[in-house]
Amino acid sequence: MSASKTREKLVDVARQLFAKNGLENTTMNEIALASGKGRRTLYTYFKNKEEVYLAVIGTELERLSVRMEEVARSPLNLEDKLVEFIFVHLGLIKEAVLRNGNLRAEFFRNIWMVEKVRKNFDQTEIDFFVSVLKEGNSTGEFYVENVPLVADVMHYCVKGLEVPYIYGRLGEGLNKEESRRIVKTLIHRALKNNR
Repeated sequence: MSASKTREKLVDVARQLFAKNGLENTTMNEIALASGKGRRTLYTYFKNKEEVYLAVIGTELERLSVRMEEVARSPLNLEDKLVEFIFVHLGLIKEAVLRNGNLRAEFFRNIWMVEKVRKNFDQTEIDFFVSVLKEGNSTGEFYVENVPLVADVMHYCVKGLEVPYIYGRLGEGLNKEESRRIVKTLIHRALKNNR
């Protein structure tokens, strides 16, 4: 088995154990045993359990990044692309947190640890918003005076919606189509070219 496949297996096994037992109740020995690898192999890739945990979070964010890139390359018009990006972001974060059982409590308890891993993902998301806003400015579809600032605001708005979305407190009583229509209207009104 190649080094990358071995690491991938260790991370996947750890994710399953963390989801079932939680971070605190999972040991490095259990990860090694469940993966069919020895402790020596596990310690070759990770110094401690916290490193394994960060790798698990990193893997989840990689999945999210791949889907976000698909949205960025899609042929949707710019407003629809922004709406799709927002709902994909929220949906995949919710899916990752819910899929990981007990790990979700760790996600919220260790938010600063998660933030370290999210740094690159967050920058990629901000870059996406910048590119769409610049394209909208250049085509005359949008009028955004300060693209970097608006991209930051959009990013932090979406990020701030994650917890209410995960718990189902965002848009209670609205169906998916109504939610999308409202978000699109908000984006349209905020970014519309009024020059």
